[in-house]
Amino acid sequence: MTVSDSSTKEEVTCLLKALGIPRDGVLLIHSSFKDLSRAGYRVESVLVGIIEYMSPGTLLMPTMSWRAVNPENPLFDELQTPSITGILTEIFRTEYATRRSLHPTHSVAGHGRLTDDLLAFHHLDEKPCWDKSPWGLLDDYDAHVLLLGVEMDSCTLVHHVEQAIAPELYLSPPEARERYICRDRHRHEIEMYTRRTLRLPRNFWQFEEMLVAEGKVREQMLAGTRCRSFAAKNMVRVIADTLRHCPDAIIAKPGQRYRMM
Repeated sequence: MTVSDSSTKEEVTCLLKALGIPRDGVLLIHSSFKDLSRAGYRVESVLVGIIEYMSPGTLLMPTMSWRAVNPENPLFDELQTPSITGILTEIFRTEYATRRSLHPTHSVAGHGRLTDDLLAFHHLDEKPCWDKSPWGLLDDYDAHVLLLGVEMDSCTLVHHVEQAIAPELYLSPPEARERYICRDRHRHEIEMYTRRTLRLPRNFWQFEEMLVAEGKVREQMLAGTRCRSFAAKNMVRVIADTLRHCPDAIIAKPGQRYRMM
């Protein structure tokens, strides 16, 4: 049975309020829609509900493309290169986003008043999640992160902190940087270089556990789908404190939960 659009909108509004998401703020969502689809929710209805809730602010979604864009296929097209980070992000970038950051592997799409401020600089450094990338600016703009049906290992914000503090451990070396062409929505092309995130057994869950212990994570359920939110500045703080003490702390130790990423 399909959930009605009006009911979906009400539920999404209640969810985001309960998660402490400011309507006039910045929200970045990592998502998986599988369970909501099984529960009868339509992608478009959920997405419209989120967009309408965030209309006074700014909504961001990751639109990664690292599987398809690589040295053998070195062209990234803002409008044509598909997102690999779920159906919610793909419909958002094609139907609602007004801009997508220019990056061959770690792009972000946006809608709302601060979109240009957050997405304009991504291509200007060889680190995918550098300080002026959308990922690096989440802390500066007091953004919130929402994990909708996904686990902490989807949280790309962690890569920003690891690349800022210990890039030699988590990124390919500068001499291995890769050359790409990025084509924007106006068909202008730029040449840029990026370093690949090294494939390592990473334990991201430890940082969520730290924030939970501080009472800084909010959790709600939507039709059986687990949703958690936290302020980007709090996540950046606990990761940075950990890595300054132990730069390789993200690399999973024997017996720890991890994901190769």
